[in-house]
Amino acid sequence: MWVLVTASFLMIHLIPGDPVRAALGPTAPAALVAAKREEMGLDDPILVQYWHYLQDLFTGDLGTSIVSQLPVSEIVSQRLPATLQLALLAFLVAVAVAVPVGVLMGVLTRRGHGRRTELAFTTSSVVLGIVPDFLIGVGLVYVFGVSLGWLPVAGNDTPSAYVLPVLSLAIGPAAILSRIIRVEMVTVLEADFVRTARAKRLPARTVYLKHALPNALTASLTLGGLILGSMVAGTILVENVFAWPGLGSTIVSSILNKDYQVVQAIVIVYGAAVLIVNTLVDVALALLDPRSMIRED
Repeated sequence: MWVLVTASFLMIHLIPGDPVRAALGPTAPAALVAAKREEMGLDDPILVQYWHYLQDLFTGDLGTSIVSQLPVSEIVSQRLPATLQLALLAFLVAVAVAVPVGVLMGVLTRRGHGRRTELAFTTSSVVLGIVPDFLIGVGLVYVFGVSLGWLPVAGNDTPSAYVLPVLSLAIGPAAILSRIIRVEMVTVLEADFVRTARAKRLPARTVYLKHALPNALTASLTLGGLILGSMVAGTILVENVFAWPGLGSTIVSSILNKDYQVVQAIVIVYGAAVLIVNTLVDVALALLDPRSMIRED
């Protein structure tokens, strides 16, 4: 978090332009601009500004927006729910698609069977996984919003407005996650405990869902946590494609206006979200590790 805070502070200050002039307008008197810069401490050396920023940060003061004159904490609290809704819905959709598809492909392609099916699945999942989410969003807007007119392409006022941005974020991660689940499923299906379950003549549904699937999801859980963290940060471009009223569209406009405090606060929020998700995944993996259940006598 310290590295993230420091990097964001330095990068926003290295962007050319005067934030005070951008906020007050090109016709503002030079004396007013100078007075505002002095009030905000922008005339101080960069290290002094950095020290004051850290002091305010540790006291919970995120500052005030140069453009809107609103407290940054208020701006973040207003925009954060929309970003979290988008990221969490996309993650749930990705998991809901990836798990059954990955399990099905694992069953169909185990022991070298279904070579053509494996090739088609691998090729399509690779292509979908490497296409940027904002590019998928643009394509969805053109097809379902502009050409067919079935779905809205901006805002989040109606449930239908969630469809295209959620799909834009979910398609790539779903493809990547389904590949990992397929590989894990193929490996688990060759394990001894699965052979034992088959030898007991258990139904195939029980073998796949009760015995194989839980063991195949361990590695997928790690990747799923990374995907969720990347989805939160990945909303930046998608939000701008769909004019989504979240942190992503806010940070882009704030960068253009050199609104220091807002940009730095949003970067901290994104970084904290990724760190929290990764920590929760590590805890979940430790709890799900069968070795943690072993008690020595």
